[in-house]
Amino acid sequence: MTTHEKRYVIIGNGIAGTTAAETLRKLDPNCSIHLITNEPYPLYNRVSLPRFLQGVLPEQKVMMRDFAWHEQRRISLLTETLVTEVNTDERIVVTERGQHFPYDALLIASGGWAKPLQVPGAAGTKHIYNFVTLDDTKTIIARILESRTALAYGGSFISYELCDGFAMRKLETTWLMRGPYWLRNCLDPEGGEIVDAIARRFGVNVIHGDEIAEVVARDGVPAYVKTKQGREIQADIIGVGLGITLNTAFLKGTPIEVRTGVVVNEYLETNVPHVYAAGDVAEFYDPTIGRHHTMGTWDNALAHGRIAAINMAGGHEPYVDVPTYTSPLFDVNIAVIGTAESNNPELESISLREPGEKGHENYRKLFLRENRLVGAIMIGSPKGRRKLVELIKNQQLLASPTEREAVLALK
Repeated sequence: MTTHEKRYVIIGNGIAGTTAAETLRKLDPNCSIHLITNEPYPLYNRVSLPRFLQGVLPEQKVMMRDFAWHEQRRISLLTETLVTEVNTDERIVVTERGQHFPYDALLIASGGWAKPLQVPGAAGTKHIYNFVTLDDTKTIIARILESRTALAYGGSFISYELCDGFAMRKLETTWLMRGPYWLRNCLDPEGGEIVDAIARRFGVNVIHGDEIAEVVARDGVPAYVKTKQGREIQADIIGVGLGITLNTAFLKGTPIEVRTGVVVNEYLETNVPHVYAAGDVAEFYDPTIGRHHTMGTWDNALAHGRIAAINMAGGHEPYVDVPTYTSPLFDVNIAVIGTAESNNPELESISLREPGEKGHENYRKLFLRENRLVGAIMIGSPKGRRKLVELIKNQQLLASPTEREAVLALK
């Protein structure tokens, strides 16, 4: 039986970890909370980084918390600190500095590392960037200001955000991706055409079905890249969006189950007592689709942080939510709602493409499982988004084509 104040340790101070810390303090005024991050900053808004990259948002608007906020709430924030080990028998977290933090409940909210570009000529060449952190963004901006040409590489959200930032800052921009269209795990050829048309309106050269074979550098900086299809693309700066590797290496040797991510149940508990996971790193049970998966969205991580904290403090609340990710796509908007997976054989999909405002097109794709809506993707007009979220929450039966078409046309 615990006779001391309850001790909480949280690995990762993104929106999941910081929300958990804030919730724990509200639930337990006497507990101790250690919030550990390898970054030098308190919480900042990762969703705002693309606008900071574009130059339409100043750095101070990206920051969400400061050190004083943590001090006022007696949350011990340890920055630039890397966790190297978790001992679940003794309930201790160990850092690279040799610090030992005992816990009564532990939250793993460690996110992931961006995958680097690994082709001949890339190693040792400057100005090849990932785009995940605030420091990434600041370094990219500094290079943009002395560049004329740019290459965005990949078919992910990160790659288009890089492309958008380069184009908005008037660089001669090429967007190169291996797949037949952007976000191929969600979209279809029609949706891909719409995204290409948006990018090309901003002067972007969009290339599909090709890969970087080699980076050719001069004096340690990129001159151009060679592709597998024989292209040579000039680039003073290369931005890479090739996905992330979830940060679970420090759990090696523990009994905590890790598959793609840290496996948790609907209460965000791992298979080890008193250990929880939240955010991008959590492979959580989603009752809407009836299986475990990971999801790298801000809304999902925020909701995870709150639920995990409630359960760490003795509650028993399941995670049942419909995460939504919205982002500017050049001069239009994109929203991904719930589970939108074109490569999932358990899901059916239907889509609609129609004229929109100001010469744009609107695109909507719905994903259904067993005649119930589980996800959607929208490009252009956001009208009807709230209704779609409610339909996913309510799991209303949509068995007939007429019912499905009505939902597809929701305004």
